[in-house]
Amino acid sequence: MTVKPDWLRVKAPQWERVGSVKEILRDLSLNTVCEEASCPNIGECFSHGTATFLIMGPACTRACPYCDIDFEKKPQALDPTEPSRLAEAVRRMNLNHVVITSVNRDDLPDGGASQFVQCIETIRVISAKTTIEVLIPDLCGNWEALEVILQARPDVLNHNMETIPRLYRRVRPQGDYERTLELLRRSHQIAPWLYTKSGIMVGLGETDAEVRQVMRDLRSVDCDILTIGQYLQPTSKHLAVQQFVTPEQFAEWQQFGESIGFLQVVSSPLTRSSYHAEQVQELMERYPRTADLSI
Repeated sequence: MTVKPDWLRVKAPQWERVGSVKEILRDLSLNTVCEEASCPNIGECFSHGTATFLIMGPACTRACPYCDIDFEKKPQALDPTEPSRLAEAVRRMNLNHVVITSVNRDDLPDGGASQFVQCIETIRVISAKTTIEVLIPDLCGNWEALEVILQARPDVLNHNMETIPRLYRRVRPQGDYERTLELLRRSHQIAPWLYTKSGIMVGLGETDAEVRQVMRDLRSVDCDILTIGQYLQPTSKHLAVQQFVTPEQFAEWQQFGESIGFLQVVSSPLTRSSYHAEQVQELMERYPRTADLSI
């Protein structure tokens, strides 16, 4: 199944704006998941002046067979200047909403939680009106590290489910389905004012019923926002695509998700975790929550 259907074609980007974003990223020596994970939407997002920042280096400690991020390089020591460089990029790009993610850093005792905190706090100083979304790893189930991140008060906490339970061992061998649910559940328990988010990719052999059950499981832990997108094989060394899901099926999942209580479902072939993430600001206005300052 190597020929992509028409609905997976992407529009040509505005290269002048793309170059501007790339210049800022290179000038400040910042990584993006857009580039490192070969995202098909990179042209669209860069041309609109947005990017998903990848902190703690481009080398991952896990080797998930669907992901194009490098796992063969040795992870770098944390750079204390990274939070200020990231905040400066947010200022230069005039971002209303910023998404910060990271590689898995299982080599660090806190999974990199402290670096997330430094980035959040530094952005708050430089660009106080920017809403902040963190797309975090599972921290190996270190719930104290999770609480540290939540105490920094991101606006959105995202942690991706990625796939259905039946495919976990093959698709996400070092992850754990129940651990992901527990992370999202605890996030709402600790910070009920927080908007939580997760995402899954399809096209790896899952059934409609299995996708719907994952959606129900995520709602059972009060997950607010869901993204569903088509898996695309980065290289011949990665997992092969089993099927290309039609736009009609994505629309049905969106309708189902909204019917069971998700505040927002972004479901389309080209949807990725951070695709049009700034739309969460509209959701915040529609469903406002007041932060409990006790944590």
